[in-house]
Amino acid sequence: MLATYGLIASVVATALWSGLLLMLTTVLHPLYARRDAVGFARDMHRFLPIARRSPTNYLLVVAMIVAPVVALVGLWPPPPGVPFVLTALGLALIVAGPLLTSRFGAEPNYAVILAWDPEAPPSDWREVRARYLRLNWIRGAATWTALALFVVAALWPAAS
Repeated sequence: MLATYGLIASVVATALWSGLLLMLTTVLHPLYARRDAVGFARDMHRFLPIARRSPTNYLLVVAMIVAPVVALVGLWPPPPGVPFVLTALGLALIVAGPLLTSRFGAEPNYAVILAWDPEAPPSDWREVRARYLRLNWIRGAATWTALALFVVAALWPAAS
């Protein structure tokens, strides 16, 4: 029962986060990729302060870490089976993607962008924009893969 609730919560939290990343990478990225330096800097100065401090971000990342841990506790009785392994792999991807990539890659990059004068971005702005886009795709790929693993673990016959 604990495993079932943990896996359902893992799927829901990761699916919601996946949707946010899907919107960011497939809707906003094309917009940002076409902007000139000033346009990109202005957009980021409007978007980042809201997005990076959104309670939704914190809630979903915490849920994506706690829910699989709950599922793993429920799946633990030896021998650990396929759902346990899939859930553990999904959790590892969540820690590597949304948590660590955000903390050590995206957040420092946001600080760089927000330190710019939006009316006069530095000459390396394209590199910083490319890093911003790349980090979002890395977090997206990790999250989407984790979601697939959680779904398969939840649907696996021995998961309950």
